[in-house]
Amino acid sequence: MDMGAMLAGKRVLVTGASSGLGENFARLAARCKAKVVIGARRKSRLDALAKELTELGAPEVTVLEMDVASEESIDAAFAEIDASGDMLDVVVNNAGVSNDGVALKLPTADFDSLMAINVRGVWLVAVRAAQRWAAAGRGGSIINIASIQGERVMNGITPYSTSKAAVVHMTKSLALEWARYGIRVNAIEPGYIGTEMTDVMWETDYGKALIKRIPMRRLGKPEELNGLFLLFATEAGSWMTGACVPVDGGHLCSSL
Repeated sequence: MDMGAMLAGKRVLVTGASSGLGENFARLAARCKAKVVIGARRKSRLDALAKELTELGAPEVTVLEMDVASEESIDAAFAEIDASGDMLDVVVNNAGVSNDGVALKLPTADFDSLMAINVRGVWLVAVRAAQRWAAAGRGGSIINIASIQGERVMNGITPYSTSKAAVVHMTKSLALEWARYGIRVNAIEPGYIGTEMTDVMWETDYGKALIKRIPMRRLGKPEELNGLFLLFATEAGSWMTGACVPVDGGHLCSSL
């Protein structure tokens, strides 16, 4: 079964596509000959990525300046998608942020801004897509990017862990509610992945100590999420919904 070929011609929206895992998923979709819609706040980064996606084989690339913390921005983005007359097939809720700080000293504004992106933004994008699919009498696939932090916790990142636990539970709840419409909702739970946003940390003593706690003794690569992504995005996973699957080098299996 060629899952990549099964994605060809599908229209795939990736939020938070201007860096990291979002860029990786957009490139994967392009290589699979999907029509790629990339959204993020940094339009200059998206414009550069769009050119690359066309070169990789995407038959169509749409750039959306999109802030998932803003309901108005999300609605404007979906209005632009609607105007094209070509419905989405796959929605990847990848946009997310993190912050550090002990709970006793964390400003409430920092908590609120993180939740606005990591939880409310995921909810809004998922609902907007599902409303359209249900109205059209057709299904679709939503892939939420959660984290192993949604299953276990560590010191100093309580808001982030809380937000990813919310995404895990949201994934399961929406999967149950929307299964009757043929809308599948699943989540990828990455472990520690090397990206440009975290590269500096992994060179510190703290980062090196964290890597030693991973059973496979190394960081993951963004492309090591691709197999699960394709399973969720295509008919290869047509009977999968509500699944939240870790890809973490065995980290969740490690002893406490």
